[in-house]
Amino acid sequence: MTQSSFLRSIPSISDVLEHPAAIDLAARLPRWAVRNAARRLIAEQRVRLEHLAGGQSSGDIGDQGSAEGDMATTGIEGAGAAIAPTRASILDAVLRALPAAAQRCAAPGPRPVINATGIVLHTNLGRAPLPDYAAQAVAECARGYSDLEFDLATGERGSRQDHVAGAIARICGAQAAYVVNNNAAAVLLCLDTIARGREVLVSRGELVEIGGSFRVPDIMERSGARLAEVGTTNRTRISDYRRASGPEVGLLLKVHTSNFRIVGFTEEVDITELVSLGREIGLPVMYDIGSGLMADMSRYGMGSEPTVLDAVSAGADLVTFSGDKLFGGPQAGIIVGRADLIERIARNPLARALRIDKLTLCALAAVAAAWEDRDAAEESVPVANMLTAEPGVLAQRAAHLAQLIRLELDKACVGPAAVNISVVDDPSEAGGGSLPTVSIPGAGVCIKALGVSCEELQRRLRMGDPPVVARVADDSVRLHLRTVFDRDFDRLAAATASAIASTGARIAGSVVTGADRTGGETESPREPGGNVVS
Repeated sequence: MTQSSFLRSIPSISDVLEHPAAIDLAARLPRWAVRNAARRLIAEQRVRLEHLAGGQSSGDIGDQGSAEGDMATTGIEGAGAAIAPTRASILDAVLRALPAAAQRCAAPGPRPVINATGIVLHTNLGRAPLPDYAAQAVAECARGYSDLEFDLATGERGSRQDHVAGAIARICGAQAAYVVNNNAAAVLLCLDTIARGREVLVSRGELVEIGGSFRVPDIMERSGARLAEVGTTNRTRISDYRRASGPEVGLLLKVHTSNFRIVGFTEEVDITELVSLGREIGLPVMYDIGSGLMADMSRYGMGSEPTVLDAVSAGADLVTFSGDKLFGGPQAGIIVGRADLIERIARNPLARALRIDKLTLCALAAVAAAWEDRDAAEESVPVANMLTAEPGVLAQRAAHLAQLIRLELDKACVGPAAVNISVVDDPSEAGGGSLPTVSIPGAGVCIKALGVSCEELQRRLRMGDPPVVARVADDSVRLHLRTVFDRDFDRLAAATASAIASTGARIAGSVVTGADRTGGETESPREPGGNVVS
């Protein structure tokens, strides 16, 4: 079969766009997205057919990957194919791949994924998910104009800080607040404003790397302040700060080790001690608390992590933290503290370069308003709700998900080979550098597909629609329920079943819940620890 013979089977863009399925799709998505997706899919089919004409197998071609995933090559029979694919078969393959491809063309930015890792603040997955009301506030602001920097009462120019600073100051018990685009920027801005050209005293044990190779000493250098280390890596005393203080010192800085712990022969200076010294020698004290914890987590068995309110009430002059960690909002750097220092920070020319954008501001204002009622916020702010979810509740949700996956697998009507699906104990963690060393008890769905590697199943879950990010542990794929929303259960079950089926794995009657096709014994859902759920 010649190359031209193969290529004549490729449908035209008109063939695709004039098909009823494409017309219906264009009524729901932008027509340009459907058209661009169709062009991309047709181009991919052309490449595949050119390879076939050159003697490659269809399997080889599939291994090369596609921007749209594993798109079917219906009608292509193999190396040196004696049977040319028909125009109809190629058109069918394109049309089946078109909805997902068009959706991605219409929204080419970061794709929504289902986080089944159990890591609540997964940095690579965008950290804190927003509450629905915050997302709605962003959508309303995004689709039109707003009073971002306009005072409706006076008709004069206003400040974007006015929309959120008062609420944040109030919930943190501080005199004033200022917000920028992330916490590294908040630290940079404070140091540049308060200590440019002067020394900043920091314990050696608190010279942290905050992620992405960004380190406190590097940020300090860029700010124009000079680092002055005190104490040792494992032990620092208030006397170390006192000895190092002098006319060149402009600031006392404490950095909460939110992403690591030093244990053993250790000693650190409490923020209350540092504040007392600052008052004595006339120097401001800044506390970079990092994670922005708003509620006491010790009652949930998660250690004694300091809260923002603790830092402010201890007398710290400036406190900085992230908006998208334990605060549960969007990426932002939040500064709270003394009004006179906040005023100086607001006047720094660098503040404009680091300012928060309008959409982030909308989300942050909504989450800040929620924290006015802390008990209610633990229910309405997803991060707080996830972290406080009880293991027993997670086990029940895992059993429900396992059942949904089995039902979806049964619908697939695939043949024999074993897939073991069970509910197991599965610890989780806060993530995002928050609550380090704290393992949070939980539960998840454990999947073992015989004949299929965990890594391959994990990959297929990632490449599915919707993409599912899972963990591999103990030679199994784990779907942890702490980070899965109830609204995603049906989609997660369908995506998981599709990923399993796509590997060629088959269900063994002995492990399918409910009446299996052979009439044999079935496996019941299991609670954490492997005990059978009655």
